[in-house]
Amino acid sequence: MINERRFDTVRKCARAAAWAMAAELRAAVRDRGTATLAVSGGRTAEHVLPFLAVSELAWHRVTVTLADDRWVRRGHPDSNEGLVRRYLLKDRAARATFVRLKTVSTTPAAGLKQAESWVRDMEWPLDVIFLGMGEDGHVASLFPGEDWSGGKRLVAVPAADGRQPRISLSPAALVDARHIFLVISGPAKTDTYVRACEPGPEAELPVRLVLHQDRVPVTAFLAT
Repeated sequence: MINERRFDTVRKCARAAAWAMAAELRAAVRDRGTATLAVSGGRTAEHVLPFLAVSELAWHRVTVTLADDRWVRRGHPDSNEGLVRRYLLKDRAARATFVRLKTVSTTPAAGLKQAESWVRDMEWPLDVIFLGMGEDGHVASLFPGEDWSGGKRLVAVPAADGRQPRISLSPAALVDARHIFLVISGPAKTDTYVRACEPGPEAELPVRLVLHQDRVPVTAFLAT
């Protein structure tokens, strides 16, 4: 169920991915009256989200949340919420409703119940999930070799090896969608993606959670 598209520049890749996501969101609004979207942060998102922000669709009918976030204040440079507010929730997309994951609790584990209640009130399955991928094969904040158990739709990710604590969509939530868009740039990540397309443990390359399932169509945009 993977539709793979390759591009020779990041800009072309980002623009095509944004247009494809916008088309999916427009169809959702047309067919069901509303649309839901979960987006990733990171450098890839900085390329994709500005194209999405200027897309013509009924943004006042769209609810946006995050695939994951670091447990930092919104003004912190590592905050995905801050990134999404800077790069997506502006221009036409300023009219969208935003559902945050970070609560006022001191840790993701302590805030998990509150955050679960926020995302639970969204319409599921989500219409679109936009994911990036790390060179280690992680998606959202599901990292190799770690425990991904937690709430129904979210998991608390503790700090480890200098990594900030995080909150993330759970494995089940990642595939509770109508369409997943995976955007990857650079030769190192492309190599990881190619390895992940081969059968193997999800704990080794978590992106396999979305690549090796037959429930949700996946479109992979690769800037090689």
